[in-house]
Amino acid sequence: MATVLVPLAPGFEEIEAVTVIDILRRAGVTVVAAGLEGGSVTGSHGISIETDDSLEAAMEGDYDMVVLPGGIPGADNLEADERITELLRRMARSGKYAAAICAAPKVLAATGLLENRRATSYPGFLDEEVTPGLKITGRPVEQDGRIITSRSAGTAMDFALALVENLVGKDCRDAVEASLQRAV
Repeated sequence: MATVLVPLAPGFEEIEAVTVIDILRRAGVTVVAAGLEGGSVTGSHGISIETDDSLEAAMEGDYDMVVLPGGIPGADNLEADERITELLRRMARSGKYAAAICAAPKVLAATGLLENRRATSYPGFLDEEVTPGLKITGRPVEQDGRIITSRSAGTAMDFALALVENLVGKDCRDAVEASLQRAV
């Protein structure tokens, strides 16, 4: 069974975090929502989420993917946490997935994971002049190898379904999407 770590920092974007966690769990993926300090974490719109574990404890696990929700100051808080940098680099060295949405792709860029890659983010959070070889596509969801990025809260469901497809397969993605009764 696939396992995913979703680190939650104070000021995370609630739609992005909850959508990813919910859709992945619907697909049978084991998801650990870990607060930088554990306990409850409050998002950028004042909604508090009770985490499954602290980041410190969660980092002892083995994951197929780490997913960074955006939001400000959530993405800034993720970027400032050296444990996140260490985790992202470890995931990349192991050939595992790293995914980020909205403002959070800037964390991937700061860690060096977006060099010579295609990516997308909320406008203004990535800079082709700063990250060597970065090509910003502006697409709702962009995948380059095992790096998956998405643009914003409005693309959170498409992002989450892309994560399901990568982890569990297209049939599972299609089944989860059909159960949601999305307009096509």
